[in-house]
Amino acid sequence: MTNQTPVRIGLIGCGVISNAYLKISERFPILDFVACADIVPEASRRTAEMFGLKDMSPDELLARDDIEVVLNLTIPAAHGEVNLAALESGKHAFCEKPFGLDVKEGERILQRARDLNLRLGCAPDTFLGGGHQTVRNLIDEGAIGRPLAGTAFMMSHGVETWHPAPEFYYKPGGGPLFDMGPYYITALVNALGSVKRVTAITSRGFEQRTITSKPKHGEIIDVEVDTHASGVLEFHNGAVVTVVMSFDVWRHSNRFIEIHGTDRSITCPDPNGFGGRVAVNGAGRDWEEQELTHPNIENSRSIGLADMCMGIRTGREHRASGDLAFHVLEVMDAFGESSRTGQHINLKSRPDRPAALPVGLADSDLD
Repeated sequence: MTNQTPVRIGLIGCGVISNAYLKISERFPILDFVACADIVPEASRRTAEMFGLKDMSPDELLARDDIEVVLNLTIPAAHGEVNLAALESGKHAFCEKPFGLDVKEGERILQRARDLNLRLGCAPDTFLGGGHQTVRNLIDEGAIGRPLAGTAFMMSHGVETWHPAPEFYYKPGGGPLFDMGPYYITALVNALGSVKRVTAITSRGFEQRTITSKPKHGEIIDVEVDTHASGVLEFHNGAVVTVVMSFDVWRHSNRFIEIHGTDRSITCPDPNGFGGRVAVNGAGRDWEEQELTHPNIENSRSIGLADMCMGIRTGREHRASGDLAFHVLEVMDAFGESSRTGQHINLKSRPDRPAALPVGLADSDLD
């Protein structure tokens, strides 16, 4: 990686995912975490002690002139508010997915960043891992011909059996589509380009869920969002992809993502990870496993943040951008609108595909 002055970062939201970001950030010299904050003081104190950061309130962190970027790992319902607060304080912002609760909120955040000439970034950044960069490279080189169709499946019976605090998964900003959909839709946009229109039906299998994980075993959750979403995405390149996201399925045998072209088909790894198996097949009986062309196959959360910080220092565009995240948000929002209205929903946003990572980089390198 080119030697660059590290970017000073403040973390707001010291929940479960923050440990992963902070541990893995040590692989990227461009990242310099200096402070953390949370509305629960005990959470920020614990994180500060664990990683050697300064513990402060969110307002104190936002007031610091020496912090350039806010990493926003709050709950989905607070993503928009914290992003806007970071921008208003003169800081770039990178947040966990989803980018916002709806299109209107996302548009407001994007416009404010443009007005202030500040950068926005957003998870997921798993598409920058070796698995999906290999898929991108193979498709771009013509390994499957012209992409025609595809499928994407994420189906389980929810998170209340294992997550220690699963309530927010069943509130606005949660559910299978807004929780897991960003991984799958972002991977598809990286592989195929932007989505042109969406048609979908969504439903809610259960009005309440019982927590069976600890420490809240036995507590009842009211379900406020749809928990099954089945839709079809038409891409600007002509490909048509079926997408199913569900918390209402006990077990299934569908692959994560498959893309079918005029010449061959490709099976893609879990978009919630960075590595995984990539294989192609044409008329043959067996799938031909492909050697991964890119590194970063282990857990690399924070690579998207590092890429944005490299962009801040070098002036180039970053890959896990606000424009990309907004497009994914618009796609997800269109599922509900299509289900309510019974109409195809034409999308307004049309971002460019994020730049592919060059072949031949070392692990953790971005340029």
